[in-house]
Amino acid sequence: TPDHSMATYAGSVDRTALAKRVIPPHPVLSLLVVAGFVGFLYVVEAFDVATGGSLEGDGVRPRDFSEWDNLLWMPLIHGDWSHLTGNAVPLLLLGFLATSGGLKQFFQTTAVIWLTSALGVWVFGSPGSHIGASGLVFGFLAFLLVRGIFARSWLQLLIAVGVFALYGAALWGVLPG
Repeated sequence: TPDHSMATYAGSVDRTALAKRVIPPHPVLSLLVVAGFVGFLYVVEAFDVATGGSLEGDGVRPRDFSEWDNLLWMPLIHGDWSHLTGNAVPLLLLGFLATSGGLKQFFQTTAVIWLTSALGVWVFGSPGSHIGASGLVFGFLAFLLVRGIFARSWLQLLIAVGVFALYGAALWGVLPG
């Protein structure tokens, strides 16, 4: 059944109510999408392990123009199972929360975060091959914080700050210097 609490008289969606949501409008579908993506990351890692780590060199190499396509692969490739698991748990939680504005917004946000985090590594990263979905994790975290501020939703802000308290300390471990 449709969610009538967000419908207006014209049948369109009330954007203000949607912006303040914490739980996605279609939670099961959202969970399937996010869990499906994380599951795909495990398939990629299984392939990488089966081929002797053949993908690990396909990360982003800062300021190297010869491998621009690696900007697309970086979040899919992980160094080992513990690296993947370290990203998978917060990706599941933050990804699910990021779908609260609907799947269209989630896909748009994910695309922007994916590309800007890879470009950020390309411009500012230290020498070497950078892999992993940490950019997505911290991008979703930033998105949730900013979304809570713009929506003026204390509940969204409280959840985002709580998640930041859990996972934010890891940010200091990935910053250079």
